Amino acid sequence: MANTKLLLSDLAASIEYVPSKYVRPMNDRPNLDEVQSSLDGSIPLIDLQGLHALNRSHVIRQIADACQTDGFFQVKNHGIPESVIHGMLSIAKEFFHLSESERLKNYSDDPLKTMRLSTSVNVKTEQVSSWRDFLRLYCYPLEDYIHEWPSNPPSFRDDVAVYSKNVRKLALELLEAISESLGLERKHIDKALGKHSQQMAINYYPPCPQPELTFGLPSHADPNALTILLQDDVLGLHVLKNGKWVAIHPIPNTFIINIGDQIQVISNDRYKSAVHRVVVNSQKERISIPTFYCPSPEALMGAAPGLIDTHHPALYRKFTYSDYFVEFWNRGLATQSCLDMFKT
Repeated sequence: MANTKLLLSDLAASIEYVPSKYVRPMNDRPNLDEVQSSLDGSIPLIDLQGLHALNRSHVIRQIADACQTDGFFQVKNHGIPESVIHGMLSIAKEFFHLSESERLKNYSDDPLKTMRLSTSVNVKTEQVSSWRDFLRLYCYPLEDYIHEWPSNPPSFRDDVAVYSKNVRKLALELLEAISESLGLERKHIDKALGKHSQQMAINYYPPCPQPELTFGLPSHADPNALTILLQDDVLGLHVLKNGKWVAIHPIPNTFIINIGDQIQVISNDRYKSAVHRVVVNSQKERISIPTFYCPSPEALMGAAPGLIDTHHPALYRKFTYSDYFVEFWNRGLATQSCLDMFKT
């Protein structure tokens, strides 16, 4: 029976209608005719080459402006070779094109596992499912986790390890720039994240027979510090800008950067955690690969002392990242953010 399939990708090809568990309520559908386009330049594209040149201060200002207004920007000349980017996208597609039995060796619905293949978001608690499968990997420290990763395709571990190391380097560079843009010491956010954690999702969105009825992922903000997104050439990501959804047109060899909840906390609300969602289409599969750069679980989060004064009191109480993530996970993506639960 088709409905006994654990993964959406093994169900989607055989159906003509979206199963009822994926259908969003009427007031929570994509309304694709109301979506704007990023082709008008509304989402900044920042050239990171300038971080290593005399115009570093100009690039820092660009990053500050993007973080203050939308929490969202794109980057080019980021230092990650095209061959590494193409290798990551290629191995991701190869993994999701493996046989059902081979992929299912990695399946789990236990969110505590540090490597798992699953579907939607939280299949145990959600009321409406999301049109995606995903492979979740922990990536730092690499030596602690790489042995858990899929061994098929044969080059998976090598290719993903090279990519993960490159993205971590970019993440650290961006965290320095963001710290500097807030007027903080360059290593402030780096230190605030404790021992650091890096996770990756390889998202697979199969073609959908009725894309107007469902989401790949509903509207949400990310609970971590910084998200670095690699996507293929298929449209799907929308970001919320001035109350309107903007479709992000993929630009080859660039990354989408979005501020997560923890940088909003550290910045004492000067910077905004980006609200975004994912839509699907009826013609093409889509792959996106977000890297979630996170505090370590025991890291104590709060506003940077340099951003607190009598006119700008601390807006959040101190909390550990593990406490925050438990709240986020329990609430699911039904609400955009759980920051309000940690306000002073």
